[in-house]
Amino acid sequence: MENVPALYATAWAVLPPIVAIGLALITKEVYSSLFLGIVTGGILYAGADFTGVLNHVLNDGIVASLTDSYNIGILIFLVILGMIVAMLNLSGGSKAFGNWALRKVRTRVAASLATVILGMLIFVDDYFNCLTVGSVMKPVTDNFKISRAKLAYIIDSTAAPVCIIAPISSWAAAVSGFVEGQNGIAIFIRSIPYNFYALFTLVMVFSLIFMKFDFSNMVEYERNAIENGDLFTVSGPNADAAEAAELGSDEGKLIDLIFPVLVLIIGCVIGMIYTGGFFEGVPLIDAFADSDASVGLSMGSLVALIITVIYYMLRRIVTFKDCMNCVPEGLKQMISPILILTFAWSLKAMTDSLGLADFVKKIVTSLGGDAMAFIPAVLFLIACLLSFAAGTSWGTFGILIPIGLAITESRPDMMIPIMAACMAGAVYGDHVSPISDTTIMSSAGAACDHLSHVSTQLPYASLVAGISFISYIISGFVSTPIIPLVVGIALLIGALFFIRSRPNSYRLPESANINEAAVHN
Repeated sequence: MENVPALYATAWAVLPPIVAIGLALITKEVYSSLFLGIVTGGILYAGADFTGVLNHVLNDGIVASLTDSYNIGILIFLVILGMIVAMLNLSGGSKAFGNWALRKVRTRVAASLATVILGMLIFVDDYFNCLTVGSVMKPVTDNFKISRAKLAYIIDSTAAPVCIIAPISSWAAAVSGFVEGQNGIAIFIRSIPYNFYALFTLVMVFSLIFMKFDFSNMVEYERNAIENGDLFTVSGPNADAAEAAELGSDEGKLIDLIFPVLVLIIGCVIGMIYTGGFFEGVPLIDAFADSDASVGLSMGSLVALIITVIYYMLRRIVTFKDCMNCVPEGLKQMISPILILTFAWSLKAMTDSLGLADFVKKIVTSLGGDAMAFIPAVLFLIACLLSFAAGTSWGTFGILIPIGLAITESRPDMMIPIMAACMAGAVYGDHVSPISDTTIMSSAGAACDHLSHVSTQLPYASLVAGISFISYIISGFVSTPIIPLVVGIALLIGALFFIRSRPNSYRLPESANINEAAVHN
């Protein structure tokens, strides 16, 4: 019989992630902070039994996370993608793309916009988005002295927030899987106009780019990049390999980057719909809904790796031996995100064993009655906190969406705003949590220090979340998403203009534009 700890489904279940996140933000050291959070969970589960704590931390936490088939698939995808990126750099394809971009992308604003647009185009899966966009756009953003922290923010803001409003994506599949007894994809599509956090995040990114300013923690990183040429400010494992693209062959051409990336995209899409039964007659949308992203991405990336090796050998720009040397190099580049992901998954195992999900269910099911109009806003807030603490948006979907459906049985007209609020809050928590896999991969994709990314992104995302909360309050009293959307966008842009006028904000200096012109001449 499985052991049920005395503290199961109590407020103590929130303590392990609080310890991990709090220590990470205070000490700026992510590995030890996550591990101490895991140990805290083990102590709360097993009490004073030392062997029990050790067994729970190792076997039920770290070992279980590393033997989970879904997690292993994601790690395989990460390592293979690291190998492909190493080959792109060695072939000179990344350098060629950077040189081409210097001729085509003529301003800092254009470089940022190109990154955003590419992120929006790769909407199939957030993992794939984070690592691909970073690999492709680093040479471009580096040329215009865009800090790696800012690049990581743009990548993260066009990953989960885009996937959660894309009907053909692994996220749509995840959400539809939690909606039992109804057409999950139809509900997902109807909820898009109510997904205020995702929509406002895109407005935020575009506004910051066109208004040419930054605020809060991002100021130090952007100022250092523009005025001192230091793209990192804080060095770390990701920064150590930052010059790899510049060391690539001078014989590389633009096609040497475009072809492997296209093969990777096509391979991953085909892999996902294959796992969903598309080639057995299942319709495309249903195939995405039933897909296994972990297996599909692993299969697609492996096929892309093989084709890339053959392509480079035929092009005679990278030898077979050099391609094989990229195998350990790709693994080495991914060691940091793999470690953080493993600890993050293990921490989630601790909170699961302490009944965090059941604790949240107790709170949410006590809501209702005369406060129904405020339920979307309340569920949004709960989803934000739960996803931030657990580091998972999909796990939050699984907890809150069934509860939301149960709450709306007496008020079917409120179903779509409530579903959207659960999704939006989960995306915010996933967006800013230091232990979120998407946040970790955004740091890896941008080759940015992980805690630098977390600390610079948090104020931006939290501003959007605060305005989204107001819009969800409004949505409880109106029958259309248009009014809360318009009010929210107006509030967000107004807030940005106010922040921009403050003396502690940082505007792009005029000298930066002069330097850009000089680069092209």
